Amino acid sequence: MSKLRVTWKKSAIGRPDKQARTIRALGLHRLHETVEHEDTPQIRGMIHSVKHLLECEEAR
Repeated sequence: MSKLRVTWKKSAIGRPDKQARTIRALGLHRLHETVEHEDTPQIRGMIHSVKHLLECEEAR
């Protein structure tokens, strides 16, 4: 299964609490941190809900 590399690029301050919780659920703790996740529909949905705060690319 392919992987996605997710980088937190923009602060969640002033955003709805649900978006901040989604960032944490993705395993991100600080700005410019990068994590890798399996490419599943659940992860894609989480990324889609906060796509304006993240940068996402396929990991090789």
